[in-house]
Formats: sequence, C-alpha cells, structure tokens
Amino acid sequence: MAGSRRDFLKTAGLTGGLLAAGAALAPAAVSAEPSADPWDRVPEILARIVPPRFPDRTFDLRSFGAVGDDKKDNTKAFASAISACTAAGGGRVLVTGGTYRTGAIHLRSNVDLHVAAGATIKFSASASAFPAVYTRWQGIECVNFSPFVYARGQANLALTGAGTIDGNAQAGPWFDYDGQRGPDWDRLQQMAVDGVPVEKRKFGDGHYLKPNMIQFYGCRNILVEGLSLRNPAMWTVHPVLSENVTVRDVKIHSRGAMVDGVDPESCADVHIHHCSFDTGDDGTVIKSGRDTDGRRVGVPSERIVIEDNDYHGRWGAITIGSEMSGGVRDVFAQRNRIHQGSSYKAFYGLYLKTNKRRGGVIENIHVRDLSGGPVDRGAIFVDMNYSLTGPGFGDIVHPVIRNIDARDIRLDDSPFALKIAGSPESPLTGFRLADSAFTNIDTPKPQISNAKNVVISNVKVNGKPL
Repeated sequence: MAGSRRDFLKTAGLTGGLLAAGAALAPAAVSAEPSADPWDRVPEILARIVPPRFPDRTFDLRSFGAVGDDKKDNTKAFASAISACTAAGGGRVLVTGGTYRTGAIHLRSNVDLHVAAGATIKFSASASAFPAVYTRWQGIECVNFSPFVYARGQANLALTGAGTIDGNAQAGPWFDYDGQRGPDWDRLQQMAVDGVPVEKRKFGDGHYLKPNMIQFYGCRNILVEGLSLRNPAMWTVHPVLSENVTVRDVKIHSRGAMVDGVDPESCADVHIHHCSFDTGDDGTVIKSGRDTDGRRVGVPSERIVIEDNDYHGRWGAITIGSEMSGGVRDVFAQRNRIHQGSSYKAFYGLYLKTNKRRGGVIENIHVRDLSGGPVDRGAIFVDMNYSLTGPGFGDIVHPVIRNIDARDIRLDDSPFALKIAGSPESPLTGFRLADSAFTNIDTPKPQISNAKNVVISNVKVNGKPL
C-alpha cells in the first residue's frame, strides 16, 4: 500500500514537501512468513517507528517578542521562531516561563516545539484566529478552520516537554457549534458524494465545523511526548496520511462532544504508549476516512501498536471507526488499563464501530492484557450497524470485518462481556476470544448475530466458564 500512499500524496500536493525536507516515504512492507502467533510481528513494527532527532540549536520564543502573561497575542512570535528554526536547519523552539496566548501555530520541518515545565501555550477564543487550511473533518476532506497546531507536508516534527498545551475551547465558540453544525455537515457530506473538488469545499469562519486541536497532515517522522494536552474543541491528536508517528508519555484531558484522545487516520507505523486519557470521547481510536470520500482517498491505517496506556474517560478505550472506509489492519494493543475516572466511566473496553455506508475492511486486530473497569455499556462490542440515523449520503457499501483476536481480557462491572452485532449482508468473519475473565457482568451469555467462525476458548464470566 506504500505505492498508493505515495500516489495520493502526489495528487494532494504533499510529496514535494516531504521530499524537499529530505524524507523518503517508507518502502513497501515485506510480507512475513505466516507465524504461529501474530504478536511476533510487533518487534518488526516497532523497529520501523523511529522518533525524529533534532540539531542542538535553541530558539527561545521570548527572543522573538513573545510575552508569557496571557494578555499579549503571541501568534507572530511563534511563526517567526518556527520560521527561523527551520531556516537554520532545525532545532528546538523553546517555550518557557509563563502562559502564551496565540492563534493557530503552523509547524514546519525539523522543528521541535518544546514547552518546558511551568509553561503553557493557550489558544485564542476567537474563531478568526484559525484561518482555513486543507484538512479532514470527521473523515471527509475539506477546507476548514486550521487546527490549533497544524502541519502539512512536513517532516521531522515534535511537540515535547513537561508543560501544557491548552486548547481553551470552553472559552471559545466551539461547543456552541455542536448544535448548529447540521446544515454544514450535511453540505460537506453531499459535496463528497457529488465529487466536488476538495479546494471548493470551503468552510471555516462563518460556518460551524469546529477544528481539531493538533493535526499533522501528510507528514512523516512525528513525535508528541511528555505534554499535558487539555481542553480541545475536537479530536486532540490527529495525524492524517502520516507515517512514523510516536505519541508517548502524554496526558490528555478533554470535556465536551467529539473530544477524542489520539486519532491516527490513514496512518502507517504508529506507536501510542504510556499515555493517560481522561477524555470525554474515545481514548485511542483508529480511523481512515468516511464513506465516499474515505474510499476515494483509499489509504488504510496499518501497523499500529497501542500499549501501556491508562484510560479514565468515556466511550471506547481501544476503538476502531466509525470512519474506517479506507480500511484498518494490523493493530496490536496490549497492557492497557481502564479506571474509574473522576467524572466518567468508560463505555466500552474494545469497541469496533462501522455501518453499511462505510465500506472498507477492518482486519487483523489483536488485543491482549486489557484490564480494569467499570465499563459502563459493554466490555467488548463490535457494532456493524453504528449510527445509521440521519438522511444518509452516498451509496450503500457494506464493510468487512475479519480476523479479530482478543485474549487475556480481564474487565469488571459491565452490562455484557461480548456483543457482536454483525451485518446480515456482510457478516463478521473470524472472531476469537480466549483466556479471559469477566466479573460483575449483568448478562453473562454472549450476544452474537450475523457472525461466522466465532471461537470462545477458556473464558469465564462471573466465575463460570462459557
């Protein structure tokens, strides 16, 4: 799929930016011999994922006129410091000693934006501070508000430090948009069906499709590390069509609607680990575009490892979909823990969601050592009939789900242990649950419909074997 990934980047005008930055796209993956245990692939995947390194140069934001008192607009200072850093061949833009209010920050190649302990980047509450850029909104390409931190077609990028990036979304108009976005959202979906060129799908200021917090679009060699990320308007960390992505040791706190934690979309070689998710929506959620537009782009998310994370928030902890029309494959999640949050309970432990307009294939999903609770709506839920309300846009193209493997799942306090709601036109094929124990479950018996080759082995619910 690396070839089609390159072809898309060319058509999107991204490949030149990547190559100019000295970054070649990854070679096509070599298919390994079949293994007795698919987990044997994880070391090979992790070996492909190498965080970027940067020259030993520091550009102190204050040297570019920034003032850390939350009163001055530091947008120009950020732009100047980032420009100087990348022009010099790369290094670190240092944010220290205060709270720096700013509009959109656009990262460039070879820049590590480092927010030191005690420092905060705090974003403007004005919609006009986020000029329109080429982006995706719920899996559909368009021109919309810039994400708060944004890069497109760049290579070797990092957001690091022990400080805070605060989206300040509650102070802005963003959550008021949730009740007003209907006409814009319907229009964008219809534009995708009608084949309107992306550059003519214009939204942004004056419209009601709120922006993501951090988005790397068509980028390569990305690191997000150590930071406290708070108060996004929408998805918090959202790499799109990007490769070689590491998100580690990050604490994410979000409240409101559509405020996921980390959402790799149409990305390859991603490692998300040792993070804490206290989120108002899904924690880690793998995506690849939505419906007609997702199939047009046609780039899957693949080779993703999610491990050693803690989940304190709502909806799904380990989630795939529902925007998965480009396909999702080869996902490995292990040693993840679900906790009672300060204000939320997780809804689902492992959650796959799609419907008959998505198309695409979800395959080779492997989850082990997922523990904790409570899980408020269900421990493991595969839903192929998710969110079919509304007018519907585009053709019906049934998705495919196959080869899902879950083992050593130990979840407590949930309405059910396992529910598979497959599609009668496209039943799920191949699901294995093994060596697991579920306690305090209201409905012990698995609820399975429209699924083939479901194998349950050495599983106990409320102390009794299934």
